Amino acid sequence: MPSAPLLAAKKRTPKAATPAPSTPVPQNGELISGELNLAAKGAIVIDAFTGETLYEKNADEPQFPASTTKIMTALLVIEAGDLDKEVEVTLDDSKVGESSMELKEGQRFTRRQMLYALMLKSANDVAHALGRDNAGSIEAFAEKMTRRAKELGATNTHFVNPNGLHDLAHYTTPRDLAKIARAAMQQPLFRQIVGTKDYVWMCDNVAHPLRNHNRLLERFPGCTGVKTGYTYPAQQVLVSAAMKNHREVIAVVMHTDKPGIWNDSMLLLDYGFEHPPVEGGANPVNATAGIPSPEAAHP
Repeated sequence: MPSAPLLAAKKRTPKAATPAPSTPVPQNGELISGELNLAAKGAIVIDAFTGETLYEKNADEPQFPASTTKIMTALLVIEAGDLDKEVEVTLDDSKVGESSMELKEGQRFTRRQMLYALMLKSANDVAHALGRDNAGSIEAFAEKMTRRAKELGATNTHFVNPNGLHDLAHYTTPRDLAKIARAAMQQPLFRQIVGTKDYVWMCDNVAHPLRNHNRLLERFPGCTGVKTGYTYPAQQVLVSAAMKNHREVIAVVMHTDKPGIWNDSMLLLDYGFEHPPVEGGANPVNATAGIPSPEAAHP
């Protein structure tokens, strides 16, 4: 179950200003105390190849994932395959609001096309359609999401929808989210999608350009993905990954602010590259060989 601070988010309260750090930050980005200067309430950076944790802050404290939920949605859809099969939009799909592609009942798109709208536009209506198509209902898909999370070692996670719209029973932790992202990044198509900056969504013969919300694709050299998220209770959330010198690291920041979403993540990615994993320190449960390089990704 979520922690008491998580449950308290049900009450809408004014956003408090992030206090300035009281300890000076040396040039390498680390505080004198040995802690990174992060605005995020929870964070982690792991080695993508071994799964080893390189740095963590409240990594097992439950938080709301917002749209980073869609990492699991995409993973399940890709694992199910048959990605060129068309999904017909239902009335219920079209009613899902906030960030959306404004789908209309009766429209048809391939699963592959929908995955781009899911991850670049962060479309909630697309997530609803993909989840329903995959499992027959949103409830059944949420159960599959939670079950798959547990299979990946993400045991402090519970999903109730495929899009991350706020619900007190919908939560995860930085550590769990990193494990989910690590599994997703082992899928070549997923890697290709989350590393795509621009995509043209075709609807009724009209082109709609989509721009990836992840600014680190432009700001951080070697960034390979993966997904942003925001709701008022969750605040800013980002899962990011980057490749450098044949190493890849995955960072997660939860309940942070702007510009913390970007600054926190870049600090963690840099830290990950500067602190290689201990030899033989791979997690034996979650380590998986053969993570493809970005160059090997294909549709």
